[in-house]
Amino acid sequence: MKHSEQPRKKRTQRDYNLGFKLSVVSQVEKGEMTYKQAQKAYGIQGRSTVLVWLRKHGTLDWSKPLQHQMPKSKETPAQKIKRLERELSDEKLKNEILNTMIDISDSQYGTSIRKKYSSQQSNASGNNKK
Repeated sequence: MKHSEQPRKKRTQRDYNLGFKLSVVSQVEKGEMTYKQAQKAYGIQGRSTVLVWLRKHGTLDWSKPLQHQMPKSKETPAQKIKRLERELSDEKLKNEILNTMIDISDSQYGTSIRKKYSSQQSNASGNNKK
């Protein structure tokens, strides 16, 4: 029975010299392969070994993590319209609830939360602008 592949030898951290690490980091940063592909291709056992090398020897800034947001560009115009109509409906309901709460507060507790504008006030403010 012939073996076309030799069995992989388990490697330890001591086996990785600086040149090898820099080569792997360079390939990953250029986008030639992902860090997981590099682990598989070079027989690197540690799950985070390549990530540690990237942070230590790479040129990318790891101090501030990127915040990934779901892009809304995948939303079709019809989906966007439906979403906006739902949001508008929710806001209308919220507004109605708040107005009802204000009305109840005004009638039961004698508060005057709403600002009442009289025609005299609006005329007086218009006269001051001359």
